[in-house]
Amino acid sequence: MRRPLPHLPRRAAALLTAVLASLALAAGTATADTPVPAEFGTDYHDPVTAAPPISTPHTTSCQVTVAEAKFKDFTPYTGTYTPPTGCGTPGRWSKVVLRMDGNVKGRQFDRLGYLDIGGVQVFRTSTPEPSQDGIDWSVQKDVTEYEKTLSSAQPVDMLIGNVVDGTYTGVLDVKVTLTFYAPERHRPAPDAPDQVIPLSAGDSVTTGASLTTPRNSERILAEVYATGSGGGCEEFWYTATTPSASYSCQGDDGPYREVQVSVDGKVAGIASPYPNVWTGGWSPYLWSVIPSPTAFDVRPLTFDLTPFAGLLDDGRAHTVDVSVVGVPAGQTGWSAPTNVLVWQDAHRSVLTGAVTSYRKTAPALSNDFTDGSLRHLATSGGDRLKVSGYLNTSHGRVTTTVDRTLSTVVDHRWTPDENTDDVTGTWTDRQIVATNGRTARTDREYTLDGQSTIDSANRLRVVMSVGDHALSGATRTDDTYRGDATFTLGVAREERHAVATTSERYRLRAPGTCYDHTLATEQGVLTRDVHGCRVAEQQ
Repeated sequence: MRRPLPHLPRRAAALLTAVLASLALAAGTATADTPVPAEFGTDYHDPVTAAPPISTPHTTSCQVTVAEAKFKDFTPYTGTYTPPTGCGTPGRWSKVVLRMDGNVKGRQFDRLGYLDIGGVQVFRTSTPEPSQDGIDWSVQKDVTEYEKTLSSAQPVDMLIGNVVDGTYTGVLDVKVTLTFYAPERHRPAPDAPDQVIPLSAGDSVTTGASLTTPRNSERILAEVYATGSGGGCEEFWYTATTPSASYSCQGDDGPYREVQVSVDGKVAGIASPYPNVWTGGWSPYLWSVIPSPTAFDVRPLTFDLTPFAGLLDDGRAHTVDVSVVGVPAGQTGWSAPTNVLVWQDAHRSVLTGAVTSYRKTAPALSNDFTDGSLRHLATSGGDRLKVSGYLNTSHGRVTTTVDRTLSTVVDHRWTPDENTDDVTGTWTDRQIVATNGRTARTDREYTLDGQSTIDSANRLRVVMSVGDHALSGATRTDDTYRGDATFTLGVAREERHAVATTSERYRLRAPGTCYDHTLATEQGVLTRDVHGCRVAEQQ
């Protein structure tokens, strides 16, 4: 996912800790012990995020090391995972938490990595770019949904592709562990799937995969770890323009991207991709301490395929494809490894059913280009899929309707030399799932606003904000990053005179729960670390 630093702005070249509502205010401010320097030095604060830690039960726990490796090339780590003993029956844990700890020093680009266990992609991540003196970082992820895969011995495959040479000296030294928590008394077991079926692995895009589900599959989800990466145009897909717009990254549909899952050639799920910004994107000094939301724990897109369960339960193999709408023909740059999660009817071995209604049209798209000393491309697009199906189960006929609506609005302005390059985008992804009259709604909104300028002194300034917002039932999360970074292009690292101010605020609201965490930095020094929550605060 690399491009030379002087060309970063030119795209082609370039919680939940269960804080109860009765706790009216919990606040603490941490200020760095060292004074804020005038510019970046050889060392700065280890990466941190404002996201909440994973809540864990107060039960017996066991820890297993899954992988331990030093990545300096593209050789994967391979090993064997063995489930623990002494903390509950395998496959019936109350929670399973993955933790990756890493360290790197010297000079290195951001790298994209994955961890597969039993062929199932359980974790996808990117890495921070280090200071000369080195950094440590860690990532946690709740992986309880994969507990059935983890209930037996499995092969392990992990890779963070890297290049180490005379210039890029940073070796990525990482360790991954899983911590298992025994069941809690008087609490139901987590609603984990009965099977997780991998359709692809590593960095592949799922094309022509064969899927045979158990014949009593009652609920079926596909999760796709879709990421644009590789240092080319698709890493910055949201900046692409139409061919007539005279920009270094182009595509027939401009910046419109949509991830689709098809079953036997028929679109069965749609989703808006998240505009990931890796720690080398736009300006590396933006992310020196606080990464962009989801950069270290890449969240998969989830597609509810339950309306197609009647078809998939016929005992035959079906073809599943994952595609990214808008990518120019023959252009690479997307990874989309896919898992299928299946919940089975425990009291019936074969379920029957059918798709009863289906509505899907081609994505609506508009690109309005204005040429001039400041070029302007205004893009709007959207799509909708509504499908219903039923299953005859051991507890009666169950009808499921999935109604998903996507929208994209991107405003892009740039000068002909691309020394001024500004893009603002908003993506919404709204889904309603109705099951026998019970309705679950999830609304997601992603935002990105980046303004980059190269002045006559070859100083690159980037002002950036990135947002990840979701409302699912009564739970609302808002994760917002803001940053302003400037450095000199085309000179040695010590001559860049880099400065940056960055911040992140993560808020979570749910019945009985309130979480609010703010971080801020200057020149790589953590200047603010505040936890605060006012129950009466309105969103």
